[in-house]
Amino acid sequence: MHTSLLLDMTADVLPDRTILGSLDGGLCFSDLAAQVRAGGAWLKAKGGDNIVFIGVNGPALPTILFGAGAVGMPFVPLNYRLPDVDLRKLLARTAPAVAVVDDDMLARVEGVEGVNLVSRSAFAAACADPGNHPGELPEHDADIAVLLFTSGTTGDPKAAVLRHRHLTSYVISSVEFMGSEEEEAALISVPPYHIAGISAILTGIYGGRRLVYLDAFTPEAWVDLAVKEKISHAMVVPTMLGRVLDVLEKRGQALPHLRALSYGGGPMPHPVIERALQMLPHVDFVNAYGLTETSSTVAVLGPEDHRIAIASDDPVIRRRLTSVGQPLPTLELEIRGPDGEALGPGQHGEVYVRGDQVAGEYLHRKAIQDDGWFATNDGGWLDEHGYLYVEGRLDDVIVRGGENISPGEIEDVLRDHPAVMDVAVLGLPDREWGERVAAVIVANGERPSTDDLAALVKSKLRSTKTPETWEFRDALPYNETGKLLRRVLRAELTKTD
Repeated sequence: MHTSLLLDMTADVLPDRTILGSLDGGLCFSDLAAQVRAGGAWLKAKGGDNIVFIGVNGPALPTILFGAGAVGMPFVPLNYRLPDVDLRKLLARTAPAVAVVDDDMLARVEGVEGVNLVSRSAFAAACADPGNHPGELPEHDADIAVLLFTSGTTGDPKAAVLRHRHLTSYVISSVEFMGSEEEEAALISVPPYHIAGISAILTGIYGGRRLVYLDAFTPEAWVDLAVKEKISHAMVVPTMLGRVLDVLEKRGQALPHLRALSYGGGPMPHPVIERALQMLPHVDFVNAYGLTETSSTVAVLGPEDHRIAIASDDPVIRRRLTSVGQPLPTLELEIRGPDGEALGPGQHGEVYVRGDQVAGEYLHRKAIQDDGWFATNDGGWLDEHGYLYVEGRLDDVIVRGGENISPGEIEDVLRDHPAVMDVAVLGLPDREWGERVAAVIVANGERPSTDDLAALVKSKLRSTKTPETWEFRDALPYNETGKLLRRVLRAELTKTD
């Protein structure tokens, strides 16, 4: 199935329902469909193989995404927060292309060979021009719908390929067609170049839920917009949630219209999710784990899981708050050892997934196996009830004296200490052992004793996994999509070593 059909189906059923923008005056389905056709035709006439977007969040995003699909061109959103030299390098890799760029960002990317730049304001005008007519709707669901560049933490960013069939498979299997009530609204504050931003558009359109954009996140702006627009659904990364709770607490404010809040992108600190469940008991919390290469979510810790875990005194059940839940029923998920063998409950290895939504492909390079299994490069394990615990990227494994040590395993133990708000574990160079284990702690109030923390790790894990270096910080470095910047910490700690 082609992504453009998602919009056409909803526009046919409820043409007059508001789908985009403010309660005071948004865009209805039929108007959005008309703008998509006009904008897509105008961009295609500009030439190129790809349609690029460089800019902040906003209503133009669904128009460009569906417009690209309507004319059979891949949509390529780029990270405008990159330094100019890196942004220009990525843009050059998309050539030949036409790029829609925020008016105030045009000067940053002028002169890139093979790229035709158009301003966001010019694109908006073209969308309103009925004289722009696309040709026949492409029907090939094997065509590329979206190219998303990875964060490039270990080298040059890779262009992950998502074809129409992968994205529509995820949407149709996870969302009820037009299942949203008319008053529902989703607040989108994740960046446009992140898979969560793409899936929010597709699932919102297919489900019939009004989309409201926050162009740049601050917790104050997020709360203000959520209240003003009577937001019922939203997605945040863990660092966002903590800051939103701070604002609500400071103001003595509530979010009466909010029904569901999903989070993902990185591990959620125990104190933050516990506080959220206490402050917002009427909200259904969902932890969603997924990857760009899997078209978004592959495992979910649902609302009932959250409520059962927070109310339980059983440490096994309580521990589920640190899991990412159970795999979606439309997917297969396994934990595998170094030789590719499937592992049983409680055994640590690499997370593998298989299903129709799994692309597992990069531009000019296939990463999925012939039998459909995709190796995520995430370490993890399943408990006896099928709950998945993700321990982080395998690239982050610490090698101490020939022993492979997972940072996530140690972080999970340390997060159980009531005085630990957040933690990062990493390897630092060591002459004797190759690497030694270091822990960076964000305290939940008064700083805990490092002796107590070391004793906790030794009681749960082997002594070789006990951190030898301890550091306390007010906060850990995360990027805007919630990923811990372990490389930044490593560079800082190595410099002061």
